[in-house]
Amino acid sequence: MEKKRVFSGIQPSGSLTLGNYIGALSNFVGLQEEYDCLYCIVDLHAITVFQEPKDLRKNTLDVLSLYLAAGLDPEKSTIFIQSHVPQHAELGWCLNTITPLGQLQRMTQFKDKSSKTKEVDAGLLNYPTLMAADILLYQSDFVPVGIDQKQHLELTRDIAQRFNSKYSDTFVVPEIMTPKVGAKIMSLQEPEYKMSKSSDNKDSYILLLDSEDETRKKIKKAVTDSIGVVNYTDDQPGLKNLITIYSSFTGKTPEEIVKDYENIGYGVFKDDLAEIVVEGLRPLRTRFEEIRSDKEYLEKVYKEGAQKASYLGTKTLRKVHKKMGFIAR
Repeated sequence: MEKKRVFSGIQPSGSLTLGNYIGALSNFVGLQEEYDCLYCIVDLHAITVFQEPKDLRKNTLDVLSLYLAAGLDPEKSTIFIQSHVPQHAELGWCLNTITPLGQLQRMTQFKDKSSKTKEVDAGLLNYPTLMAADILLYQSDFVPVGIDQKQHLELTRDIAQRFNSKYSDTFVVPEIMTPKVGAKIMSLQEPEYKMSKSSDNKDSYILLLDSEDETRKKIKKAVTDSIGVVNYTDDQPGLKNLITIYSSFTGKTPEEIVKDYENIGYGVFKDDLAEIVVEGLRPLRTRFEEIRSDKEYLEKVYKEGAQKASYLGTKTLRKVHKKMGFIAR
């Protein structure tokens, strides 16, 4: 029986956070046993915000190394860099021609980011159609994304259905796949916001490449509340976020964790959580250093991955070209 296909990608716009690991990377590994997986480093998306070229190159290889250090296997999954497969950009342009401007302007991320700048670049507006192309190019059945990306996947589904209706069935209409726990890890300092490395407060996020001491300090500084009781409730968002992290690393349910810390203060809970996170990330951090220093291996992985992805993408793009009326190459 043919495996269902999964596609996902992470931007190389800086070192990945604990939120990226819990919400995405740690889930990728298990999926490759059951599905035909394609995991992309979406460097074309990263340049919607200016990137220093040398930093983008470094960060791209860092993310690739973290993929491999986390347990992604090039023999089981197709692992590649987005810009190495030009079919992404080509399909993105085709999809732009059937996507209403108003629909793109209503995207939450566009409204949020465009409100913070005087001049909006076209890349920020067209970001979602490129994301749709990433997914539809490979006839993906499922896309493991965080809650904050759900709107983009809904747009992808709309675009696929619109194209299928206009030109006849061409694309698989993908489904969202979200983890039960840890789908959205929040800031350690402002738990009403998602954990993000773009925050000005470095204590608000844990980077996967932070030192063990930095990791401990950030968890111990994490915002809680004055209630003083370990509970998993929206009324205690800081603590709820920390329990979610604890649950993601240990497999314990939030209810079990609350029971374990009944009548125990936040200090002990944070100390325990700090060690759980440090121990949980240690193998990843050690393996990363080994892989990142092996340039030949990294080049082999991304070149072979791009070849496999390009083969699959070309099959879809040929269908699109034929249906839209382009002369065959």
